Amino acid sequence: MIFLLKLLVDFNTILLKLGRQLATVAIGLMVIIILIQVFFRYGLNSALPWPDEAARFLMLWMTGLIAPSAYRWGGFVSIEMLFRFLPSKMVKIITLILLVISLLVLVVGLQFGLKHVDSGWLFSSSSLKWPLHLIGMETTRVKLAWMYMSLPVGLIMMSLVNVELIIKNFLWLWNPNLQLPIDPDQPKTNGS
Repeated sequence: MIFLLKLLVDFNTILLKLGRQLATVAIGLMVIIILIQVFFRYGLNSALPWPDEAARFLMLWMTGLIAPSAYRWGGFVSIEMLFRFLPSKMVKIITLILLVISLLVLVVGLQFGLKHVDSGWLFSSSSLKWPLHLIGMETTRVKLAWMYMSLPVGLIMMSLVNVELIIKNFLWLWNPNLQLPIDPDQPKTNGS
């Protein structure tokens, strides 16, 4: 079981690192696009039609790609006050139950996300177009499914992280002194 956990941790580490790199590119492009829009809107008094939607597109992808790392590192909001008053074993049991419930929510969310992507192929962006005219083809509008795809991609990555956390918590419940593989990219906190 530990060997399979190590494979999952290694896979998640590579996948999430790629996600963070792509999210960094997305937020950088988003800032550039917003600055272009500000320049054209207020500097030249001539707003462009596409930057708002392009920035929204990049924001959705940035969120879908970075959220799994935040989840893995415990970066989501949580209420831990109750855990301070409970025995360690009870905390591990409650955490395991909450992780299983979270996995169920992620699976349901993934089903809704995939349905949303399916409907996105029917509709096109109002302002974003593929620049196919550069290669001699007709310019076409970007299908909204490309934007909506950020949700299932993020949920799949979060589900993989959730499975990793479930296995780790189960093994820690079984043997609290067990040395389990960790994410080498996790930022160090003051307490570690």
